[in-house]
Amino acid sequence: MADSSFDIVSKVDRQEVDNALNQAAKEISQRYDFKNVGASITWSGESIVMVANSAERVNAILDVFQTKLIKRGVSLKAIDTGEGEPQPSGKEYRLGATLKEGLSGENAKKITKLIRDEGPKGAKTQITGDEVRVSSKSRDDLQSVIALLKAADLDVALQFINYR
Repeated sequence: MADSSFDIVSKVDRQEVDNALNQAAKEISQRYDFKNVGASITWSGESIVMVANSAERVNAILDVFQTKLIKRGVSLKAIDTGEGEPQPSGKEYRLGATLKEGLSGENAKKITKLIRDEGPKGAKTQITGDEVRVSSKSRDDLQSVIALLKAADLDVALQFINYR
């Protein structure tokens, strides 16, 4: 019998992020505590820029945006805010965030090591580009690998695709 397999990837649905950003922008424009403070959240090329007149307001904008992402099913691990502190820029404060997509070589090695050390013995891993393929003769082994990775505290958002 042929091996069963699945791929581990780290991808972000850009449309869901865009929808969450639009919802957050609408809420920010309507909320009383954001009136007359120059609060905004917008796309700037490939990154998201949050602007307000104080660092606390920028953090509040980030909180609203994260809430919208969670409601839309996007993992917060996929958003990278860098150092996480709003930076003064003239009379306003700015915070940039980028989307983290794809598994880096370092994270892929962490995942394969975790599966090798703590996963079932029949599971084999293979790194191809920015994804990891896990294969095994037993589908139960693959299910236990997925459970192991969901329980692990990794700093990337993981999706499991091509389950065959």
